[in-house]
Amino acid sequence: MNAIVKTNFSFPKQKSLYVGKVRDVYNIDDKYMAMVVSDRISAFDVVLPKGIPYKGQVLNQIAAKFLDATADILPNWKLATPDPMVTVGLKCEGFRVEMIVRGYLAGSAWREYKAGARTLCGVQLPEGMVENQKFPTPIVTPTTKADEGHDENISREEIIRTGLVDKEDYDQLEKYALQLFERGTKIAAEKGLILVDTKYEFGKRDGKIYLIDEIHTPDSSRYFYADGYEERLKKGEHQRQLSKEFVREWLMANGFQGKEGQKVPEMTDEIVNSISDRYIELYEHITGERFQKADDCADVAARIEKNVTAYLATL
Repeated sequence: MNAIVKTNFSFPKQKSLYVGKVRDVYNIDDKYMAMVVSDRISAFDVVLPKGIPYKGQVLNQIAAKFLDATADILPNWKLATPDPMVTVGLKCEGFRVEMIVRGYLAGSAWREYKAGARTLCGVQLPEGMVENQKFPTPIVTPTTKADEGHDENISREEIIRTGLVDKEDYDQLEKYALQLFERGTKIAAEKGLILVDTKYEFGKRDGKIYLIDEIHTPDSSRYFYADGYEERLKKGEHQRQLSKEFVREWLMANGFQGKEGQKVPEMTDEIVNSISDRYIELYEHITGERFQKADDCADVAARIEKNVTAYLATL
């Protein structure tokens, strides 16, 4: 299957197209969104030069399953998945922050902690922690939502003081984020995984808060295998993980962290296929189902256009 790295559809009643790092979001009549999850991959807020086959399908289908599995906590934007790579849902006005929930000291949080930081987004961190250690309770470390470039860490106090989100809404977002993380943790544990950290995005429609975008995918979350976690922690060894962190580690090992003047290392077919295999592996672990590759038709874009157009006609 050719990786889909760019789309440019003209759906009925289409008002605009927003191209994100990974998703192409079509505004349908200012009422609905058709979100095409491409096979693009980003790391350090940079879109890498090659797409990853089946990545879009993996992300879209995992997100759909978790949106359905958390709909009792709060309403979400999803209406249907008319194509393996597409979700159609309600158009909401997104909040300008992303809610990051961390259950463990890992990734960028660990890198900051190791460098001496003991406060993250206004949250005080305990002394004497080691990499990948579990926090006493999950913490919320929000970031700004950047249209371009890097999202920036920000504290709860700063968000409210600057008016990015008012206090009443922010408190509700934090509550929802922790409830979603608790549910995701429980589902992951049933599959022998640990949900380490993740991000949630929320929006508003008719005065009501909705969960939007993806949820609990390997692009938005980090998972460890539960088996062997404690032993590896005691020995100070790397955890076996299913997340995009392995892509970041490969980039860092080859001298790239998204900084000015740095060049993305060559993405060989071997690297591309190994990343694809890891995404499929996560899908099968977190859902407990075998991944069914979408029809390897000659023109995936035509398939998407046909499926989405047919669904939009029913709205």
